[in-house]
Amino acid sequence: MTTTQFISVRETSQILGISEKKVMDLIEEKKLHAYRIADKFLRLKRSEVMTLRNSGHVTREDHQIAYTTAEKVKDFLYFNDFYIGATFAVCMLLYIIFYS
Repeated sequence: MTTTQFISVRETSQILGISEKKVMDLIEEKKLHAYRIADKFLRLKRSEVMTLRNSGHVTREDHQIAYTTAEKVKDFLYFNDFYIGATFAVCMLLYIIFYS
């Protein structure tokens, strides 16, 4: 475990066992104090996060949402659309070159 004084929202969510959105909600509700570093990065004090975790006022979100096959296919197509399109274009060009 690192000993840095300030941690990110993601690290905070991992320590508390909650989502990053829930961390942002806690900041808006003034249950956690966030600091802006260079007006760009949002950081929280590790000691404040640990105090909140040890107080027991935050319940862990241990439920997991099922990742269906349809969602997996949709994500695959979304993140690989360029490669699929490029492969199709190369195949079409090869067809035109060799069979025309």
